[in-house]
Amino acid sequence: MTKQGDKTYDVEKTDAEWKAELNPAEYQVLRKAGTERPFSSSFETDPTVGVYSCRACGSELFRSETKFDAHCGWPAFYAPLAEDRVEYIEDRSMFGVRTEVRCARCGSHLGHVFEGEGFGTPTDQRYCINGVALTQTAD
Repeated sequence: MTKQGDKTYDVEKTDAEWKAELNPAEYQVLRKAGTERPFSSSFETDPTVGVYSCRACGSELFRSETKFDAHCGWPAFYAPLAEDRVEYIEDRSMFGVRTEVRCARCGSHLGHVFEGEGFGTPTDQRYCINGVALTQTAD
């Protein structure tokens, strides 16, 4: 198991192994909590029905049925596939307090979740997820 901060994860890889498996953009987002350029992911508006998984470890994270077009520049979902698939971390790295979303299996950074923005979704949440952090499997 890999430990990131004080959390232990099921997927164990060294930094060198992550660098060998991920391209530089994937590594920057997934392992260094970076952000891809807005509007750079085809997943933002892709209509394919299926499952979105963590690019780093393959854990199934979101379903296309919970994806919506938030016009924010990144794929947006209103709920994860299951609450145990993601973890939430307080993020004070920028302009205030945000909630970071990580893969619960490998600890990779996925994006952030925002609440109360007024989207007409069942949860009133927007999981703003980096497309480079995801893979997609069609149903």
